[in-house]
Amino acid sequence: MKQTKGTVVTLLLLICITACSKGDAKKSTGQAAKPPVAVEAVAAAASELIDGIQVTGSLEPKFSVDIKTQIPGLIQQVYVTEWIRVRKGQALARIDVAETAALVKRAEAAVESAKAGLAQAGVAVTRAERERERMLKLKESGLATQQAVDDSRSEAEAARTKVDAARAQLGVAEGELHQTKARQDKSLVASPLDGVVALRDVNVGDLASDAAAGKPIFRIVDNRLLNLTVTVSSADSARIKTGQPVEFSVDALPGRTFTGTVMFINPELSSADRSLKVIAEVKNVPELLKGGLFAKGRIITGRRSGVLQIPRSSVDRFDPAARTGVVYVLQNGIAHTRTVSTGSVTGEQVEVVTGLKIGEQYVVRGGFNLKDGDTILIQKH
Repeated sequence: MKQTKGTVVTLLLLICITACSKGDAKKSTGQAAKPPVAVEAVAAAASELIDGIQVTGSLEPKFSVDIKTQIPGLIQQVYVTEWIRVRKGQALARIDVAETAALVKRAEAAVESAKAGLAQAGVAVTRAERERERMLKLKESGLATQQAVDDSRSEAEAARTKVDAARAQLGVAEGELHQTKARQDKSLVASPLDGVVALRDVNVGDLASDAAAGKPIFRIVDNRLLNLTVTVSSADSARIKTGQPVEFSVDALPGRTFTGTVMFINPELSSADRSLKVIAEVKNVPELLKGGLFAKGRIITGRRSGVLQIPRSSVDRFDPAARTGVVYVLQNGIAHTRTVSTGSVTGEQVEVVTGLKIGEQYVVRGGFNLKDGDTILIQKH
């Protein structure tokens, strides 16, 4: 019995010692210091900030034209194919106008006949004037009567009237000739501008309609000058002015940046989404860009120097709408959270308005492991 009691007491002592040992171990573990967090840090520095408004839009040729025939008729010849470059005035196709050619010849003959009639009328006027002068002299000598003088004067006036009639007839004939030649000239379909044939929708033997009812048979595009059409929100509309530069890129040519100039600003906002339509001109020589490409970039609204900018990735809990975020500032090897007020966002750079001073070190990489008051280990990058 005494031995059993001794055994029980021994077990209780062992349990107490074990429990105390575990408590001391837990206490020691809880009091162990957190190891330093490895981060990359840089000193905040001022730089030049280019203010801009982010935009997207599409490129279209500034000058392009759909060509229709001006008169109906059979297509007699086609001189060009698609994708070739043409000059202003270059022939593209010709319409068969044999009947009009015959009318031109007839009108030319009528003009020549009218000219001959005018010449004859002129000769008759000259003769009548001479006869009138002769009668006046004979009247002065008493060799002609007043009746003869009056008759000669009437003949001269009649001759002059015939000249006026012949001149009017010549005008009518020349008008008809001009009209028939103009119709004949319309048989030749020519390019109204320099460019590239983007569409040819006609072949020899096709029946062309007049411009009012027909469809385009050619489309000429000049890609040397493009229009970039974008929309700007109403909040940014007051910042847009003509002459501002535009920087943009296209997916078809990665890594390249193109520029343009704001030329046209819609005087009113769209009633559908309250956006402002803006058109920028883009010089495209050499012709790397094509009409129809989608572009994304920004309209440059100004430049500022001495602006503090930091990488967007270094801003924790960044709220673009509220313009706030959190950065980790280093002081004596300790990380401290700092709320900052932000401004413009340019690509991957965020403007810091307040909360961080030039020269202060802040974490640029590794901040996701940090908490306020953590000891840090700066890694070189």
